[in-house]
Amino acid sequence: MAYQVRSWGILAILVACATVAAPVSRARAGSFIVVDGRADAEISETSRFYIDDQLMATIRLDATVPQRAVRIETPEGRLNHTYVLCGEITVRMPDGRVETHEVNGEGVLHHPDGHTLNALGTRNFTEFYLADPEDPTVVEHHPGRSSLCTVPTS
Repeated sequence: MAYQVRSWGILAILVACATVAAPVSRARAGSFIVVDGRADAEISETSRFYIDDQLMATIRLDATVPQRAVRIETPEGRLNHTYVLCGEITVRMPDGRVETHEVNGEGVLHHPDGHTLNALGTRNFTEFYLADPEDPTVVEHHPGRSSLCTVPTS
């Protein structure tokens, strides 16, 4: 009988240790979709999507993949999230020259769960932002460039 009690005690300790040692994963509260499409003048595009300063997705577009949609999961406990879009777009100019532009933009998402957001570019393929065509109150775009997109040069 003493052997059986000690075995249950050891089993309880092992279960408790395994629970404490288990990796902690961030709980997810919901999700939304980001859709990015290649414009007619674009040859290729690589964009990185950050939410709350964490890289959530990298999207690569070219002639074989002209559009992609990615599901972004949101952390539990927050309704509003900061976002940043960074990347490079290679375009063919009207005179036939090829140019690569850095794209960059940031803002705040208000209750984005369940929404579909479009990645859009303006200012000759240099500014990049999200928009919700169904509900413009979901995305607050901040004009200018994000320091998160800055690439170290040293």
